Amino acid sequence: MRTILETRPIPRIVPDGVFDAFGWCQSGALEWRAPDGSTLSGGVSSENPPRMAFVMKADVSFLPRELARLHVPGLGLMDEWALAPYGIDDATDELHAHRVPPGDVLWLAADSLAGLFWGLHDWAHFHNHGPFSQRAWTELQCDAAALSWLWSNRTALALDASTWEQARQDVVRIGAARFVEEELAAEIDRAASLLEAARIKRLL
Repeated sequence: MRTILETRPIPRIVPDGVFDAFGWCQSGALEWRAPDGSTLSGGVSSENPPRMAFVMKADVSFLPRELARLHVPGLGLMDEWALAPYGIDDATDELHAHRVPPGDVLWLAADSLAGLFWGLHDWAHFHNHGPFSQRAWTELQCDAAALSWLWSNRTALALDASTWEQARQDVVRIGAARFVEEELAAEIDRAASLLEAARIKRLL
């Protein structure tokens, strides 16, 4: 199953200074593949989803890599490389440093709603570089992008509104926990308002 997802840039919704190169490369589309019969169900948690990886279209020697078939079975992959699961931060930094558009070198394999959400979240990171000194706000921007892209591609994904809304509520809870961890509990309501359903649906 192969789908081209539209991933047009969303505006910055977090405070100034969170990113040092917001939109350094404008996102446009992401190729997503999943084994036939995969369905977008279940919730989203803060755990790294299994069977999700960014597969390399080309040799990207400056990124950490592992054999893709070890992480994403069911797609007939053989010797293709994938970004190592621990390499998301490396990719965010190195794609920006080398000025390599992510869409030129990566596609996403994921077989669950959680995998697709976090893949889209990481896709936002790859196009918007920041020092990661304000983690909760940095992640919130990428949460908003992922939710917006899920909503705007819902027809192509056969994703119903109730499943999307449950995912959005899960993401709001995950975000609140980040603000607590950073001792920014006073900002939780403000952050949650930026992820309100009506606001997210208007971003694109």
